[in-house]
Amino acid sequence: MVFFQSIQSVLVVVLMMLLGYILQVKGWFADSFGGNISSLITKIALPASIFVSVLKFLKRDQLVALSGSLLYPAIAVIIGYLIAWALVHILNIRPGRRGIFMNAVVNANTIFIGLPLNVALFGEKSISYFLVYYIINTVSTWAFGVFLISNDDPTKDKSDKTKKKINWAKVIPMPLVGFIVALIFLILAIPVPDFISQTLGYVGGLVTPLSLIYIGIVLAKAGLKSIRFDRDTIVALLGRFVLSPIILITVILLGTHLTGADLAPLLQKTLIIQSATPMLAVLPILANEAHGDVKYATNIVTSSTILFIIVVPILTTLISFM
Repeated sequence: MVFFQSIQSVLVVVLMMLLGYILQVKGWFADSFGGNISSLITKIALPASIFVSVLKFLKRDQLVALSGSLLYPAIAVIIGYLIAWALVHILNIRPGRRGIFMNAVVNANTIFIGLPLNVALFGEKSISYFLVYYIINTVSTWAFGVFLISNDDPTKDKSDKTKKKINWAKVIPMPLVGFIVALIFLILAIPVPDFISQTLGYVGGLVTPLSLIYIGIVLAKAGLKSIRFDRDTIVALLGRFVLSPIILITVILLGTHLTGADLAPLLQKTLIIQSATPMLAVLPILANEAHGDVKYATNIVTSSTILFIIVVPILTTLISFM
């Protein structure tokens, strides 16, 4: 029963992605349209959605409990990086792919697929739990993951010790700013006028449909025929869909057993589902900036986005027994 319910939820996501794919193939969108949607989602719609959701679904007495929950995905991410680093050396993955590979194993596409998928599976009440994973994933991606890719530049002069300035706009992106501002309003009990709340609600409602249409556009541009399953791609996919959720499940089980903590079932399911969402949509862009293997980055993003359709129903069924 759970399996078929999850399939129906995933089908909602797939059909909206398919719409974006078909419209892109039909030539409805200009080349810049995908980038425009991405900016609209990440800089405006998602911060608005998170702001409204935090005030709607979080209470001040929940903050302490949720802050403690950050530890589980944080530990899982650290373990994931260590295993991914070991795999890079064991498999002798070539320069230009190493940073991409480690990001693929550890960091998830929480914005464009994770959030709409979570809402489809568990409803809006799960958004506050989604934020727990989103915070860790965002910090992991922009504070460390980007460094791994840029440091893996095969054209980079390793003897150049010039220090680079931290790009705080990326370390603290707008969705995270929306979360922080919402926390301030929540903690200080600052009232939000109805017309502001409604406006932000409408704008935030754009996130799910536009995110999925955007993924469809990305898939259409990448081309499904270009997918290749070489060794490095297969291992990265296993790392994203098998290793990452196993690590998080193990951390949750051990953590709750040792500390006696009682994590909400919906929180556990949300964290596990997010740990198995596809790879970052921006990997090809980051790879291109670092002169890395753009084809490899595009290949793993495209293949993981397609394969998650199969993975999610299976994983949802398995975690229903937790």
